[in-house]
Amino acid sequence: MTKLESIGMTSDMTSNFEEYKQKGFELGRIALEHKHMYRVWLEDGDYLCTLAGKLTYEAVGREDLPAVGDWVAVKTSAGEKKGTIQGIMPRKSKFSRKAAGMVTEEQIVAANIDTVFIVNSLNDDLNLRRIERYLLLAWESGANPVIILSKADLTTDLEDKMDQVSAVALGVPVIAVSVLNENGTDELQRFLAPGKTIALIGSSGVGKSSLVNSLTGYQKQAVQDIRESDDKGKHTTTHREMIMLPGGAVLIDTPGMREVQLWTSDEGISESFADIEEFASACRFRDCMHNNEPGCAVREAIIEGELDEDRFASYKKLQRELAYIDRKVDKKAQAEEKRNWKNINKEIRQKTKFKGK
Repeated sequence: MTKLESIGMTSDMTSNFEEYKQKGFELGRIALEHKHMYRVWLEDGDYLCTLAGKLTYEAVGREDLPAVGDWVAVKTSAGEKKGTIQGIMPRKSKFSRKAAGMVTEEQIVAANIDTVFIVNSLNDDLNLRRIERYLLLAWESGANPVIILSKADLTTDLEDKMDQVSAVALGVPVIAVSVLNENGTDELQRFLAPGKTIALIGSSGVGKSSLVNSLTGYQKQAVQDIRESDDKGKHTTTHREMIMLPGGAVLIDTPGMREVQLWTSDEGISESFADIEEFASACRFRDCMHNNEPGCAVREAIIEGELDEDRFASYKKLQRELAYIDRKVDKKAQAEEKRNWKNINKEIRQKTKFKGK
């Protein structure tokens, strides 16, 4: 097995790269991004790379630029471990969220992943509504989610909390882990097959760095003590990075998310809330809004105790957020299209004027 095969290269990736290979470029995978510089794993080692000007110029948004986990075509510099990224291979999956701030833009957290480890702490910070948000993003990514409940040594009602999480994570594996007591980590090994890529996602202070240290077998990440005031660990990971695990899997560690901002989702909400959509399919009216309409199966399920009202309220809220983002994205696309046509017309006028002279 070559180095690239060991970090997830497939026959599809090789086929997509063929055009670039004929130009003398090399295939690599982005392991780290930092201030517009990239560390890329190539067959013969690590390279420090920048973006080719053409790639930057043609990028409409951040989603058109490389992210950690991306496979890229690199033009290497002779005699030194440096290069320029000339192109990005098609992504088989991507975990995205709305970028922080007022701008409506996609931020790719990790690309070409097989499994998303969604880490949540079992201290007082366990939040089912936040887990629903993470699941929504995970299903939309194209990868399979797994929920890891960390710091299992800090709770006295483990089974009850696992049941609560399982009730909102329909069909998703839920695994309780205590790095301190070395419990539960063995159950993660079935997802860590050689050549597979796992993204580690979670809010600040949920114990991701401790989990990374446990999986790698050494102190890869700095870990800070839990604050007594709120039971939260201090945020220690500052950038996204790809890490090779001893068994051959690739782990993408990510900084803690202070906000879980949704991005556009077509399928994710159906996967995350399959129970609600199943009830909705039994409503008398196809366009039922699940308020006070007669024959509403969703309201009936809530009354009968078959559906938690807080979960339904979360479903409605997430639907509103996604609808808002879709409208913003559509307006942004229209504005970009209008701007492109203006630039094309301007170029045509300039060429016509030049010919007239």
